[in-house]
This record gives sequence, structure tokens and C-alpha cells, in this order.
Amino acid sequence: MLLTPVSNAADTESVHINQLQYIGSHNSYHAGFGPSETELWKNTHSQDFASLNYSHPNLTRQLDDGVHQFELDIYTDTKGGRYSHPAINKLVAEAGLPPDPPFADATIMQRPGFKVMHMQDVDQRSTCQPLRACLEEVREWSNRHPRHLPLFILLETKEGPPEVKFSTVIPERFDTHTLDALDAEIQSVFPRGKYITPDDVRGNYPTVNLAIRNGGWPSLNVARGKILFLLDQRKVSAAYLNGHPSLRGRVMFTNSTPGQPDAAFVERNDGPASEITSLVRAGYLVRTRTDAELKEPRANDTRRRDAMMGSGAQLLSTDFPRNEAADTGYVVQFTADANVRCNPVLSTIDCRDNDLHD
Repeated sequence: MLLTPVSNAADTESVHINQLQYIGSHNSYHAGFGPSETELWKNTHSQDFASLNYSHPNLTRQLDDGVHQFELDIYTDTKGGRYSHPAINKLVAEAGLPPDPPFADATIMQRPGFKVMHMQDVDQRSTCQPLRACLEEVREWSNRHPRHLPLFILLETKEGPPEVKFSTVIPERFDTHTLDALDAEIQSVFPRGKYITPDDVRGNYPTVNLAIRNGGWPSLNVARGKILFLLDQRKVSAAYLNGHPSLRGRVMFTNSTPGQPDAAFVERNDGPASEITSLVRAGYLVRTRTDAELKEPRANDTRRRDAMMGSGAQLLSTDFPRNEAADTGYVVQFTADANVRCNPVLSTIDCRDNDLHD
């Protein structure tokens, strides 16, 4: 597909999407806990709860507030109903606590499809359900703001044994067939001209890795109004690459190992900043976290935040973006009204912060 530039006098072809920094939200769908769930968590697993006690507004509100990268945790539910009766409901009742409001529409949870939630059984509340509804919400906002800066949607595939002992449902695995269905889900929501794929970035290079190491990321002109989809978990990369070498024909960019044919996007959630800077200079799109487990926000400790901002990582994920500051005052933003800026590591005279608006 030939990517078509969107005209804007303030943009130039010399400013590419990897030459900006974007603030995103961690577990962007997370709606927190009901009152009884909160009491139960505090009474039984207070330390775990201390790292989970946050929530975000819906995706539309976050987009309005300037968030440009979302993280959505997804579970496959091929037959439907797998996550319809979370164990926490029974635990709340056994503790003699009043029932909380339903965590999701029961009809939706009975249908097959990808479900969005943090931890099965115990932390399932999401501002959008199922995945298709989340994608449609982003699409509608994008259609209303056709000149927006690129958006990035990170999909984290959740599988394997439960993360806490009182969870009983075992998630299904993500195999090549499931990942094909995930691509198809995205394609059914977004028309082809609304998203940028590895094929678009590869161009005439034999691999996407070689392309991005030679300036292959699209310009800001081309990327306005579009979305990039990122696949989080490396353990599913082999299944996703099966039959699609160097991501040919695929929708999402894999979280890969630098130097591999499919490597364009990498995660360095914990740094170090020096390694991130080297990767950014080599052409990679890097996602990192400015805070984790609520530790830095509780102490209003900005050292990690500031180091990650200075590293040049393009995607800066936080639990506390602009307009969602922690009680301590901790917040991640570039200025009072900006969640995007020119990349300090890949600075160019053609990139001006004042021109970066949706």
C-alpha cells in the first residue's frame, strides 16, 4: 500500500514518527474495583492491592486529554463465557460483603471474542468490552479528528497460569490461528487506510529491520490520522511470524529482539536509559514505563520518569498521564497542555513542539 501524505504546512517530510515522544497510559482500560472488591483485596491481599489501585477514564476521554498510546490486555475466548463468572464475585459473597455492580454486560461476556481485562477472575473491570468495542471507540475518535498525530495501540496477549492463587480460570493459548483472528479483528474495524503496517514501513527493503535502520519510519505528514498496532509478548512472536517472515502481510509490529528481521519495535520497560538511547539512535521504536507498581507515584519520585523522558524512548507509558495526577501530585506530561514533543535524542531543526497538535 502506498501511504498518502496529509497536507499540512507546519509538517515536513523530514520529520518522522520516531522523532517524536508520545505519552501513553499503562493498562489503559483499567476501571479499578467495586467497593466490596476493594475491601476484599485490602483484607486478603493488601500488598498486591497497593500496586493495582488505579483506574483510567474511558479511551475517548484519554484521547481528548492527549494520550497517544494505549495498552490493552487481551484474553482469547473462542467459545464465549470463559470469563463470565469471575471468582471474586463468589469471594465477595463468602466474605459477607454486598455484591458490586456487574463488571461487564453478561451478554457480551457470553459471546466468543477477545476480552479486555487485567487478571482473570479477580481484576476484570474494563472501560470497554470486548476488544472490538475498544477498537471501535478509538476509530470513532480518530474519524472525528482526521488530522491527529499517530496513535499506538499495544496489545498484550494474556495466557498461562493464573497470577494469583485464588484465580481458577486457565486462559487459552495464543497460537497462529488465534493471532490470525486478532489481525482479522483489527482489519474488520479499521479500513486499510487507517493503520500503518510492517509492509508499509519495509518498503523496498528485504526486512522491516533493515528499513527502520535506514530511516524507514513514515513521516509525520503520512502518519497523521493513522494507528500503529504493536504486539507485546515475545513468547507469541514465533506463532505470529509463522508464514509471515519479517512480518509480511501482518498488521502488528512485534516486540522483537534488535537485529532480527522483524525488529522495528522493542520494549525496555525498565531501561536502562543508556540502552534505550542507543536503540532509538539505531532507528528502533521503543516503549518504556515512567513508573511501575505505583511505587514512584506514591512517593512522588520523578527520577525514573525524568530518566525515561531523557532516554529518547518514543512511547512513555504511565499510570498517571495529564489530567490523571496521583494524590501526591505525580504526573507525566511534557507541559501543562502537551503529551507529545520532539524527541530530545533525535532532534531536528524541522521539528517544532508548537506544530505538534491534533
